[in-house]
Amino acid sequence: MADEAKAKGNAAFSAGDFSTAVKHFTEAIALAPTNHVLYSNRSAAQASLHNYADALADAKRTVELKADWSKGYSRLGAAHLGLNQVQDAISAYKKGLEVDPNNEALKSGLADAQAAASRSRAAPPPSPFGDAFSGPEMWAKLTADPTTRMYLQQPDFVKMMQEIQKNPNNLNLYLKDQRVMQALGALLNVKFRAPNAGEDMEMPEDESSSPPGSASASHAEAAKEEKKAAEPEPMEVVEEESEEKQKKAQAVKEKELGNAAYKKKDFETAIAHYSKALELDDEDISYLTNRAAVYLEMGQYEDCIKDCDKAVERGRELRSDYKMVARALTRKGNALVKMAKTSKEFDPAIEAFQKALTEHRNPDTLKKLNEAQRAKKELEQREDYDPKLAAEEREKGNEYFKQQNYPEAVKHYTEALRRNPEDVKAYSNRAACYTKLTALPEGLKDAEKCIELDPTFVKGYTRKAAIQFFMKEYEKALETYQQGLKHDPQNQELIDGVRRCVEQQNKASRGDLTPDELKERQAKGMQDPEVQNILSDPVMRQVLVDFQENPKSAQDHMKNPMVMNKIQKLINAGIVQIK
Repeated sequence: MADEAKAKGNAAFSAGDFSTAVKHFTEAIALAPTNHVLYSNRSAAQASLHNYADALADAKRTVELKADWSKGYSRLGAAHLGLNQVQDAISAYKKGLEVDPNNEALKSGLADAQAAASRSRAAPPPSPFGDAFSGPEMWAKLTADPTTRMYLQQPDFVKMMQEIQKNPNNLNLYLKDQRVMQALGALLNVKFRAPNAGEDMEMPEDESSSPPGSASASHAEAAKEEKKAAEPEPMEVVEEESEEKQKKAQAVKEKELGNAAYKKKDFETAIAHYSKALELDDEDISYLTNRAAVYLEMGQYEDCIKDCDKAVERGRELRSDYKMVARALTRKGNALVKMAKTSKEFDPAIEAFQKALTEHRNPDTLKKLNEAQRAKKELEQREDYDPKLAAEEREKGNEYFKQQNYPEAVKHYTEALRRNPEDVKAYSNRAACYTKLTALPEGLKDAEKCIELDPTFVKGYTRKAAIQFFMKEYEKALETYQQGLKHDPQNQELIDGVRRCVEQQNKASRGDLTPDELKERQAKGMQDPEVQNILSDPVMRQVLVDFQENPKSAQDHMKNPMVMNKIQKLINAGIVQIK
């Protein structure tokens, strides 16, 4: 259950849903409170939410539980740095490097912390534009300007402006962002040249029916278009009119006409307008990505991919918004998926989606990546499916098993399952190999797969129960044996298994365990979530006290079946002994 909650937390974290990730990691910690990895993961999620105090608490707990694990110190350093506790961060990273001197994450974190320490020692001179960013007047001016008004709908821009308002010296950190330069121009009542004005008014990610951009979005984009220069001076005032500016304005109009044609599914006309826009202005990659979307809709996948590759290359030359580059890569991935006929042909699409996610972690792109990977796996299974060859491989595995060459037997059983993923005998036999190799978690997984594929396959129950018995989980083993007996009441192997489990339970009940056996069973029992819940229950704690100190109350408790079941659970776990 803890692993399941952990997996859900990891999935939420990967999707950028950090609040949900914290929730699932918290559930996992409740089930496995000594698992250091869970605290580390929750620390990372809390840090992503900027809850650095909570991230610090989890990081400290991680280090307490696993002092020789380098990632714990990485989490600790990051949390301290988030709280602006620079020296503590430096100390944490250095301790981590003592554990793992070659850890790149720790080296990078230490460098960041030391750089922060240097910045704090050297206070920069006050920004000459400080007054422009003070007070509510800043937001009023930005709202009044038609260009910057649209930027206020973008969370990252708002955050940058808040940081600059908080400390005008932060302006130096964002001078390369064209939107910040536009904002500075609006606040100072001057216009600055921007190397790449205008954001892509991209078609929706669902290319099946939606137009490349709504009319209102296209007009908003036109309002954002400004003159571009190859290497502009950052404070140069732009002339009011120029031939270049007129071309860019005409390009925006061509794009709007292309959008309108796309709405009507007049794809040839849409392509003509987007192509004209590119002739007028080759510094706006949205014309390429929109044309690529039309090609995708028309089934001209090669042309779509060419435009996407051009958009990525040109976008990086122009330092366009990373989201624009990510969209081009995602669109390329969509075209490659459409073209894929074999499992290997999904690889370029998967690579395109992965590259898109490194540019911008868009949930829809992540979904497309998962779908492509799932389609590749399903196709692989269909391509590899050969029941006859699977049976031959299973027989080879059986021969090696008889020779007690278990690793080689595992290889052949694995190949048999690749050829036929529903061969319960291959799962059962591989589970037996894993048991011989003491790879018990792998063996348990295979035995459970047997039961999942065929609940009447009795051998699956005997394999699973034998592993549970070997792991000294006698109560679970007993339950598995009993489930098997429902399908084959006369099966002697199942009957003998029940007897062995009952003997072990009675041994605990009689107090016949050796000190070492008792210690081992108690340690395992304390890791059982059910045992933890029983011991944390105030009512059950009082029941245990009454069993020791109040015989009359103890007799009353024994009449309650629910209480007695819990007491038996504690007896089986070695926590309570009856003498």
